[in-house]
Amino acid sequence: MPRPIELALAVAALSFFGQIQPCPTGPSKADLFAVELSACNEAVAAGKPGKCGLFGKIQVVEHFPDVKIEVVEHFPDIKVKLMEHFADGPGEWTMVERFPDFKVQFVSHFPDYKIKYVEHFPGCD
Repeated sequence: MPRPIELALAVAALSFFGQIQPCPTGPSKADLFAVELSACNEAVAAGKPGKCGLFGKIQVVEHFPDVKIEVVEHFPDIKVKLMEHFADGPGEWTMVERFPDFKVQFVSHFPDYKIKYVEHFPGCD
């Protein structure tokens, strides 16, 4: 059985010659950015918009939606204002029957996003 001093000297020698790398204290900012970018790319590849990117012409469908939505009164992900024209900002929706930007399905359980209808100050939190 090696003595503690021998272990310490062996670790120091290996460390000096580059055999042992010091333990990182946590993920770096670059690693965290890479994880966020990867998640964003996966969402784009799946065709699901981010919560702040869900605006414009919206069509309600029963099957094959881009996003599943639940209407709530408290703690929404998106505050939605229904508009007649020019829904070009976060939380602004124009309901259409054809040629939508996104198709949504209203559900009671397991939504992608929760919305609340508002008259003023639409957007995402």
